[in-house]
Amino acid sequence: MSESTTSTPSGKVEIGPGEFYPVVGVGPMPEPWPTGEHFDPELLANGDRRNVLDKYRYWKVEAIVADLDTKRHELQIAIENWQHDLNIGSIVRTANAFNVSYVHIVGKRDWNRRGAMVTDKYLHVLHHPTIADFKVWCEENSTPIIGIDNLPISTQLEDAALPKKCVLFFGQEGAGMSDEAVSICSAVFAIQQYGSTRSMNASAAGAIAMYAWGMQHLKD
Repeated sequence: MSESTTSTPSGKVEIGPGEFYPVVGVGPMPEPWPTGEHFDPELLANGDRRNVLDKYRYWKVEAIVADLDTKRHELQIAIENWQHDLNIGSIVRTANAFNVSYVHIVGKRDWNRRGAMVTDKYLHVLHHPTIADFKVWCEENSTPIIGIDNLPISTQLEDAALPKKCVLFFGQEGAGMSDEAVSICSAVFAIQQYGSTRSMNASAAGAIAMYAWGMQHLKD
């Protein structure tokens, strides 16, 4: 049995919402059921095992998205996708936690969703076949592109004043940002490191960068 499954007393295998977590959530809603178009009759009848906030229990996916749309942040995330990087899903999952307005996949349309744990369903994900296409979109939508990578030209993220409206652009795991990606950035920032390794995991860097933005713009 994989780490994302559990067995019920009847022996039936249920799939959990996370790789290393047991089944969570709530069971069927006792009748009489609550009324409202945002409720999903199937979830009310069978239980809601999704990894969602308690306020969204039994809600339809589209209803959750509509509610999140009323309070999206101006932060956006972009990720280069040339090698089907396993870290993309983890960055997308963190982007959901910060309720970003858009996630941009730059390069191949198909990306590794495993680490996202279906959180992409609650986000607006845009695809750009080339970096040039992505640059045009950002220019048309007045969105500064901020690169996050450990490069000789980078300045420290800890000292940066990040725009409230911006897109944080991440490269591939290992290879980092491509030269073309770097060329369209208005600034490139690196995360200070104190050990022996030259770089950290791309998904970890993504979480740190989003938190750094949040510390400047979400304190209230």
